[in-house]
This record gives sequence, structure tokens and C-alpha cells, in this order.
Amino acid sequence: MGEIKSAEFTVSSFRLDQCPEGQRPEYAFIGRSNVGKSSLINMLTGRKGLAKTSATPGKTLLINHFLINNSWYLVDLPGYGYAKRSKKTQEKLEGIISDYILGREQLTCLFLLIDLRHEAQKIDLEFIEWLGENGIPFAIVFTKGDKLAKTKVQAQADAYMRHLLEQWEELPPYFVTSSETRLGREELLDYIEQINRTL
Repeated sequence: MGEIKSAEFTVSSFRLDQCPEGQRPEYAFIGRSNVGKSSLINMLTGRKGLAKTSATPGKTLLINHFLINNSWYLVDLPGYGYAKRSKKTQEKLEGIISDYILGREQLTCLFLLIDLRHEAQKIDLEFIEWLGENGIPFAIVFTKGDKLAKTKVQAQADAYMRHLLEQWEELPPYFVTSSETRLGREELLDYIEQINRTL
């Protein structure tokens, strides 16, 4: 069973060459602004203020590394698709994100966060397609699972995955989570633990 005993902030980087050295596996979290990424990271690690949550979406402009159990990194990537950013900032961020995802050998799995309450959005679908084209191992993490009626949660997740089947022969794994109720925490951590065992 995957459990987090220690979680410590290591470094914020705005370039790939500033990321930590060594071969520890990295599990990166990314999603559109306001998808609940910081809350999810805090829920997974059991540390309330580890990732900074903010009322203004799009505050994470750097790659943030957190060392977990002294054995692997949880990586908080900048959010994408925040309309109020300048074009220049947006392009810079996209550069940071793609450099990390395409260039970081230690990236073991990318967790793509998607707000379960919404229909499939073009920007997310394009991002998923880009991950597929580049052969990036990823899993989908549906957030805000507590904001829907229990009966609707699975139906909504299934509908999303069916949508993906239109383009994908094989679907990525997915998890339904809630930062409020800790839903999905064990499943996600167990998944990371399983991958770490095979490395």
C-alpha cells in the first residue's frame, strides 16, 4: 500500500537544467488553471500548505519538486490555458511545460487533472493527443468528485473515457478524486507504489 511518510519541498525551477539531479522517479501533476491541483497535492501528501493554493488561478509559473519518502519526486507543473495571461507568458509557460515533459528522463508518469463536472474540453483533448503523439506515459485524474451526486460520478467519468475511445485504441488509467473527502487517495498512491516497484 502506497503511503506518504515524508514530503518536503526541494526546488522551484523555470528551466529543465535547474531540476534536481539523480535518477529518482518523478510523477508530475498538470491540468488547466483552477482544476484543483494544489489541493490534490496537499491531500495526497497529507500536508495542508505543501503546494500553495490560491484564489487566483494560474499562480504556479515554475516546476516545483517535492521529495516524497526520500525515494521519489512529486512534481507540480504550471497549469495551462489560463486566459488572463499575456500571450508572452503563456508561450513561455508552454515552453517550460513541453521542455519538462519531452526532455525529462526521470518523468515516470504524468497525471493529467480534469474537473469531473465538465464535459470534455478541447484544450484538454488536444493536450491528451499531444501526450499520445509523443509517447508520454500518463493517467487521468478526475478532480472535484465530491461536487457531483454519487450516482453521477462514475457515469461522468465513463462518458469522458468513451469520448477518448473515439481517438484511442487503448485508454489510459484513470482515477476519481476529491481533495475534500480524500476520495481516490489510496488508489493513486498505490498506483505510484506499483510503478516504483517495477523500476
